[in-house]
Amino acid sequence: MEKFVKLTGVAAPLPVVNIDTDMIIPKDYLKTIKRTGLGKGLFAEARYKEDGSLNPDFVLNKPQYENAKILVAGDNFGCGSSREHAPWALLDFGIRCVISTSFADIFYNNCFKNGILPIVVSQDDLDKLMDDASRGSNAVLTIDLEAQEISGPDGGKVRFDIDPARKHIMLEGLDDIATTLKSDSAIASFESKLQTERPWL
Repeated sequence: MEKFVKLTGVAAPLPVVNIDTDMIIPKDYLKTIKRTGLGKGLFAEARYKEDGSLNPDFVLNKPQYENAKILVAGDNFGCGSSREHAPWALLDFGIRCVISTSFADIFYNNCFKNGILPIVVSQDDLDKLMDDASRGSNAVLTIDLEAQEISGPDGGKVRFDIDPARKHIMLEGLDDIATTLKSDSAIASFESKLQTERPWL
């Protein structure tokens, strides 16, 4: 998993509440267990017209936001079903950070497991960041995970809280398997001791 230390990129405004995982990645795209290639299905029902052409009114289709790395979204982002394809689709599109006032628990956990940083801020701070994100090509934010700080295009700063353990795995780029392997020598020592003390197991 790629480390998340500091991210500077265009932030796209998505001021919609209760964006569920079916909106993030519709069920038609769930036929794969691969983590790649799902970016094309991200927000498909809003991004594409019925004839398959791009909807020019959707924020991520606008030239100034098509390479966005950050989403500034409404309350309760990622609600609905527990599909892990949702963070996979965001990551495959290029989104590394989502900022909102709240997230559904399962989606929030899945983000950390896949290298996406979900940041919870107050409504006042979200309003400021949404305004920053609405500036088109000037909508550049910097996320400094070490300092737990978001810097806007005008130099304004927003602080955020994060669980220290989650912060560590993001800074180190550790998924669940890599986290377990960090204890490889301790596990091997335990198994060796167990084999000596209880050979019948």
